[in-house]
Formats: sequence, C-alpha cells, structure tokens
Amino acid sequence: MPRTRSLAWSELKIGVLTIGALIIASVLIVSLMGTRGFLWQRYPLKTKFPDVAGLTSGSPVRVAGVEVGTVKGVSLSDDEVEVIFEVNKSVRSRITDKSVATLGSVSLLGQAAVDIKPMSTGTPIPDNGYVRSAPPKGTLSDVTESALGSLDQIEGLVKDARNGKGSFGKLLTDDALYTQLQQFAAAAADVTNALKSGRGSIGRLINDPQTANALNASLKNLQDVTARIDAGEGSLGHLLKDRAFSDSLTGATANLQTITDRLNRGQGTAGRLITDTALYDRLNQVAGRLDDVVARLDNGEGTAGQLLKDKQLYENMNKTVLEFQGLLAEIRKDPKHYLNVKVSIF
Repeated sequence: MPRTRSLAWSELKIGVLTIGALIIASVLIVSLMGTRGFLWQRYPLKTKFPDVAGLTSGSPVRVAGVEVGTVKGVSLSDDEVEVIFEVNKSVRSRITDKSVATLGSVSLLGQAAVDIKPMSTGTPIPDNGYVRSAPPKGTLSDVTESALGSLDQIEGLVKDARNGKGSFGKLLTDDALYTQLQQFAAAAADVTNALKSGRGSIGRLINDPQTANALNASLKNLQDVTARIDAGEGSLGHLLKDRAFSDSLTGATANLQTITDRLNRGQGTAGRLITDTALYDRLNQVAGRLDDVVARLDNGEGTAGQLLKDKQLYENMNKTVLEFQGLLAEIRKDPKHYLNVKVSIF
C-alpha cells in the first residue's frame, strides 16, 4: 500500500508540472502576440496599394498606431498589389468603410507596416472585405529623390550664374553692373554721411534738436486740434458732434432734394421753364424779337432809332425842351401877360 501511494503522487507531480508548463507557454504566446489575439479572435481583411515598398508577410498592422494584426500575404493583382491581413475582432467597429489604409514603417529605416485610420462613424467591413487605400506618406526614398532634384536645381542655378544669366549671374560676370553697384554703394554712403553731419532737411531733423522739437510741437498742436474737434468745439466739431446742427444740415439737404424733385416734375415757374418745351419756345421767340428790336435801334431805324443815331434830331429835341422850359418860367413870372381872359356879355 505505501508503494502504491508513492507512485500515485509521482504521477500527480508530473501532471502538475505539465499543466504549469502549458500555462507558462500560453502566457508567452499571448505576450508575443500582444493585441493580435488568438486565431479565433482575428478576422481577415484586404487592401490594395500601387506599391508596397517592401511590405512582406508578418509585417504589423496598426490602427491609430496600435498594433492589432499581421500581414498574411502580399500578391500582385493586375497593376496593383493586394495585401491580405488579419486584425483583432475587438477593433472591428473602428475599421469601417470610411477608414483609410496607408503604408507606414515601424521606424525610419525599419520594417514596413499597414496603418489604418479608425473611423467609427461608418459601417464595419465584413470578413475578407477591402479597406480603402491612400497614397503612402513620404518615405526615405521619396525624401532622397526630392533632395536629389533640389541639388540638380541648385547645380543648374550655379551654372546659369556662371554663364551670366539672370540678375545674380550678371552681377557676377558683368563688370559694368558691378561698377554701377559700387557707385550706388558709394552714393548711399555719401547720403548717410550727409545725414549724420546734419545736412539737408532730414539731416537737420535727425541732428538738430530744435527742428525735432518744432516738429513735435506741430504734432502736438495737430493732436490738440483733433481733440477739440472730437470734443465738439468749433464749427467742424459742431458738425461732427452737434445733433441739432447735423439735423439742420440734413433738413436743408432734404429741402434741396425736394426742390430739385419739384423742378424735375415741372412744378412752379422754374420747373415749367425747365420741362415745358412750349414755354421755352415762347421765351426763345421773345428773346429773338428783342434782339431784332435792339438791332433795328442800333441801325437807326424808326423814331427811337433816329433818336439814338441822328445827332441833329437829338439837338433839336433838346433845344425844343429847353425853349419849353423857358416859356414855363416866364409864365410863372408874369402869368397875366400870357393868360389875359376877356368875358363879353351881349
């Protein structure tokens, strides 16, 4: 009996060790797989890229930077490359028809990866469904190619400058332009020295304190004037600040507008003169007749014309008037001599 119990305990220890080893192996497998999950916790998806840039089976699949799956296969499909990958079912609600897959990398020079942008607002993609793809972000080869292109452009610019093309090239190769530039620099130096020595208006402004003070005083006066205007002082201040004056000006403008409207409608004498064609024609005829009368008078026609033009007639009329005035004077002196009335009765 003791021996039988010992054998049973030995078998029990082997079973316990086996179970412990299985548990440890499971923990290691889960740790190595991370969030990818076991086979029954994953589901397959697909996408297509024009170029996978070294993506292979076993490359990681990430959602928002978190590794959730693995690439299972990469194969050519027409003019594109089809990528088959598996991801954890826990992110199914985040990989929808609005999500976009792009090519990324684990590090700058490391293994390629598939990056998926999570979009929980769309419809989840079913098993073996396709995730939309977008052009890959700039890779090291793209940066290198861009840098080489920039170097080629710089080399071309240097060659053009050596050949005298462009303003910079002319500056390097054209002696006349270089001389002119030197002359300009010398002239600028002379102007600067003149300003420093106080010559000219700007020089005096820079070096003469009195000029600066006078300018400062003028600015202060201008500031005072604007302050008074803003305070409503003076005519201009009243115009800006006085409500009654503004209303009066507005009323005058409105009255002028009313008068203008009445004139345009032909109301009143002036309005009729502006709009009534018949009245205008009559006035034009009167003016024409008046011009004709003035012309006839100027030509000496008629009594009035002769009176204006005939000097003898003017003198005779003047003499007659003088004699008549003399007669009236004598009558006033001796009225009996001229006004003798006799009454006879039969």
